[in-house]
Amino acid sequence: MEVAISIITGLMILGALFAIHAKDLLSAVIACGIVGYGLVICFLLLKAPDLAIVQIVVDTITLIMMVAVVLDSSREESFSRLDTFGKIAAATGLIIIVVLFYFFIIASSNLDVLGKSSLRMANAYIHGAAQKTGSANLVTGVVFDFRGYDTMGEAVVLVTAVLGVLTILRLKGKK
Repeated sequence: MEVAISIITGLMILGALFAIHAKDLLSAVIACGIVGYGLVICFLLLKAPDLAIVQIVVDTITLIMMVAVVLDSSREESFSRLDTFGKIAAATGLIIIVVLFYFFIIASSNLDVLGKSSLRMANAYIHGAAQKTGSANLVTGVVFDFRGYDTMGEAVVLVTAVLGVLTILRLKGKK
C-alpha cells in the first residue's frame, strides 16, 4: 500500500507542477483534477471512504465549474496541428489516467466488505457506544460524540464548496 500511495503522490506532484507551468488554462484545470482524484484514491487506500466521498464531490463540482468558466471565457485558442510536445503531453496524460484508474480499482477492492471492519477501534465503538453516548442510535452516537470534530470538518468543507459555487454562479455581480 505504501508503494501505491507513493506512486499516486508522485503523480499528484507532477500534476500540480504541470498545472503551475501549463500554457493553456484548460490543461491547468485538468491537471488540478489529477491532483484531486489522486487524493480520492489515497483516501480509499487508507480506508477512509467518508473522506473520499467528500473529496470526490467537491473535486467534481469544482472541476465542472472551472471547465465551464474556462470554456465560456472570451479566450481564443488556435487549434493548429498537434506538434511533438502536444503529442507527448497527450500520451502522458493518458498514461496518468490509466495508472490512476488502475490504483482506483486496487483501492476499491481493498475496502472492507459492507458490515465488516478490520480496524481495532470498531469493537470499542460497537460494544460500548450506546452506554457511553446515551444515544439509542449507534451511528448518531459515534458520529456526534466520538467523531464530532471530524464530522464538523467534513461539514465545513461541504459548506465551503457550496458557498464557492454560489459565489461563482451568482447572477448579478458588483458593478
